[in-house]
Amino acid sequence: MSKIIVNKQDKKSTINKNIYGNFSEHLGRCIYNGIYVGEDSSIPNVNGMRTDVVEALRHIKLPVLRWPGGCFADEYHWKDGIGPKESRKRMVNTTWGGVVEDNSFGTHEFMEFCRQVGCEPYINGNVGSGTVQEMSEWVEYMTFDGESPMANLRRENGQDEPWKLKYICVGNESWGCGGNMRPEYYADLYRHYQTFLRNYGDNKLYKIAGGPSNDDYQWTDTLMKMAGKYMDALTLHYYTVPGNDWQHKGSATEFTQEDYYITLRKANFMDEIITKHAQIMDRYDPEHKVSLLVDEWGTWFDVEPGTNPGFLYQQNTMRDAMVAALSLNIFNRHSDRVAMANIAQLCNVLQAVVLTEGDKMVLTPTYHVFDLYKDHQDATLLGAFVEEGQAGEGENTIPMLSVSASEDKDGVVHVTAANLSATQSCPVELDLLGGQMGTVTGKILTGSMDAYNDFDTPNTVSIQPMEGITVENGQARFTLPACSVVEITLA
Repeated sequence: MSKIIVNKQDKKSTINKNIYGNFSEHLGRCIYNGIYVGEDSSIPNVNGMRTDVVEALRHIKLPVLRWPGGCFADEYHWKDGIGPKESRKRMVNTTWGGVVEDNSFGTHEFMEFCRQVGCEPYINGNVGSGTVQEMSEWVEYMTFDGESPMANLRRENGQDEPWKLKYICVGNESWGCGGNMRPEYYADLYRHYQTFLRNYGDNKLYKIAGGPSNDDYQWTDTLMKMAGKYMDALTLHYYTVPGNDWQHKGSATEFTQEDYYITLRKANFMDEIITKHAQIMDRYDPEHKVSLLVDEWGTWFDVEPGTNPGFLYQQNTMRDAMVAALSLNIFNRHSDRVAMANIAQLCNVLQAVVLTEGDKMVLTPTYHVFDLYKDHQDATLLGAFVEEGQAGEGENTIPMLSVSASEDKDGVVHVTAANLSATQSCPVELDLLGGQMGTVTGKILTGSMDAYNDFDTPNTVSIQPMEGITVENGQARFTLPACSVVEITLA
């Protein structure tokens, strides 16, 4: 019997809703044929944006969306993506697949998509092949309400009122595809670029520096030391790759139980790297004025057989759902420093929440985890103690349960728990300290570790009401099946 103790009196940080954000890049079929089909498509759309995708994202309350990359951001020149579509520049997407990018989805289209979904836009600026002037003028184009060449150009292109833009990042993966820079060099570049990102009117920018990959603690130390006082946040990228190297990452659907536990062990490493990066940030920023944004995370497997290797299209199983549940619980527990996270990616790329094919759309197991967890958005993290066994074998042993808990503005407590074992069910006792247990209900997502939804069987894995919850002497009891994620609501 495993035990979860939630303390309603132990109120911690606010779980920023942006932890449940996403990431969209001009990569494969994420943008084109994913979220954007064009105004003339027979697929139901509003101003070219797929209606089914928009509705699905509104349902999970997508709070923020990062665009246009990713590695693509550092070869993207925003002026190529404005004005009449027939006159926009065509280019080759040299980073992803070598396909033609016609720039029919640009700044106006991205802002329109965010408007329809009801999410905040997060812009990634071009440092790798761009200029200070280019990034500065993009901000002016989007946010200035007065008379200027860029504001007037925006009006000529059909957008009279400026948009609201809060989140802007200076470059992407500058240690790699964004320029192969040293941290000292990038720190100076960041200081330079951010100087010319102006606040126009009442639009106040939240300036983000490109942070480390994985456990590159030197990058964090250097950036915080040299540029910390000029930033609102620092990014972190970490992908869960079960294979031995980037050429052999493993199949998304055909894997062994050992592969399953290797994947979850590597996903659980997120907790350690956030802890250590946060400790470095604490030395330079004890007041937590600078947030950590995990703006790329998720699983990365070999592409599906027969698809363009540069499109990064992979299926999405219950193994991915367990990685999502484990990761989101980690972000919740670190919400004193982590203010945003953006799973990679939104549609048809890597650990996508939706997959599309023609006029069909599938909600992945990962999507359903975001649905189960959405009540944590802007809620107050509660202290939670977990007493449980272990799952896995040998060096791939992990805690059997992953848990986080929060209290929403109405005083309702939400507990999310994942049984990470692939084979063993987990009986649970849940205690609530400092409050009455009241009505206890649950919703559950469960299935075999390799179960997934496809276009012929889109509901193989879906959220169901949880049966068998009993409450006695102020204690709730229930059993989590193997490979399951649950939201328990204490009203």
